[in-house]
Amino acid sequence: MAATNIGKTKRSTDELINDAVNRQQDWLENRRAFTRKFLQRFNVFKKPEQEPVVKTKKTSVKEESRNRTILHNFWFPIVCALLVVLIAVFVMLFRINAPVKVIAPSVPEPIVRNVKNTEKHTTPSFDLVRIEKSGNIIIAGRNVRESNISIVINKKIVATEHTNKDGEFVYAPNEVLKPGNYVISLIDTDKNIKSADSVFVYVSEHGYKNSISLLMTKNGSKIMQAPELMDGDLVVSKIDYLDNGRMVVTGKALPRLRVSLSLNDKYIGFARVSDYKNFGLGADIGKLESGKEYKLNIRLHDGEGTTIANVEHQFVMPEMTGDDNTFYTVRRGDCLWIIARNFLRRGILFTMIAERNTIENPDLIYPEQLLQIPTK
Repeated sequence: MAATNIGKTKRSTDELINDAVNRQQDWLENRRAFTRKFLQRFNVFKKPEQEPVVKTKKTSVKEESRNRTILHNFWFPIVCALLVVLIAVFVMLFRINAPVKVIAPSVPEPIVRNVKNTEKHTTPSFDLVRIEKSGNIIIAGRNVRESNISIVINKKIVATEHTNKDGEFVYAPNEVLKPGNYVISLIDTDKNIKSADSVFVYVSEHGYKNSISLLMTKNGSKIMQAPELMDGDLVVSKIDYLDNGRMVVTGKALPRLRVSLSLNDKYIGFARVSDYKNFGLGADIGKLESGKEYKLNIRLHDGEGTTIANVEHQFVMPEMTGDDNTFYTVRRGDCLWIIARNFLRRGILFTMIAERNTIENPDLIYPEQLLQIPTK
C-alpha cells in the first residue's frame, strides 16, 4: 500500500526560491510597463518623425472644439483689452478741449507809503592805518554810506572825508608825518559820533620799517603795522615808554635764555624767557628829552652769557601826547604780578591793574586779554 502524506507538509527550498524569482520578475515587468507609459506621456509634445497625417473629418472637428474652448476660457481678457484700445483711440481723436475757468482772488489796491531810511547806523571804524615807504600815512575805514567823517590826530581834526556808496573812505595826505607818537580816532560829522576804537602810531625817524601801527579796542589790540625788530631767534614785538619814566619791552625768544636791555650802551636790566618763548622786561630809564636821539639795544644771551642775537632800535623821543591809555595784551604764561612789576615797578601793585580792568579773580587772566595799565 502506497504511503500517503496526511496534514500539512513543508515546502521545499527550491519552491521557495522559484516563487521569489517569479515575484521579482513580475515586479520588474510592472516597472518596465510603468516606465514605458511614463515616457510615452513625457514625450507627448515631441514632434513625430513620421509622415504628416492627412486631416480627416474627425481631426478637424477636434481642432474646432479646441478653439472654441480657448475662446470660452479667455473671452473676458480679450474684451477688456479691446475696450481699452477703443477708449484710447477715442481720447486721442475726439478729445474735447473744454475752456478752463480760473477764478483769481480779489487783490486790494496797493497803498503807497513814505518809508524813511532804516539803515542801521554804526560807529566809524578803521580798516587800515600804515606808514608807507615814502613816509606818508594812509588811513582807510568805513562808516554809513554817503556820510561825512572827520579824521582826528592827537585830538585835532586834520581832514574830513566823504564815504562812498559802500560806506568806505580813504585818507592819504601829501604831507609826511614827522617822527613821533600819534593817536588817531574818527568822528561821524553828521551824527557827531566818535569811533569806539583808536589807533596808536609811532613814526620812526629811521623809516617805515621801524614804524608801528596798533589798533586799540575794548576787546583786545591788533597790530596793523609791526616794526621789523628781529635778529634770528630774537623778536621784539612792542616797546612801551610810560610817563613815569619806565620802559617795558616785550617779545619772543628761545625759552629759558636771558634777555638784557641797554639804553645808549648803558646796561639797564635783564629778564628770563619763559617756557612759552615770551619775555617781558621793565626797567626805569628816567625821563627822556623830546627831540633827542636814543639808541636801544635788546640782546639775547646763551647759558654762558654770550650774545647770540641783538636788536638795535634808534629813535628820536617825540613829544608826549598826554594820552594815558597804555594797554597790554596778555600772553601765555603771564600773571598780574609780573605785569605789575614790569609796568608799575612793584608786583604788589597788581591790584591796581585788576581794579582798573574789573578783574574779580586776579589769579585768572586769559591769553589775548587786553589790560589797561593805570600808569598815572
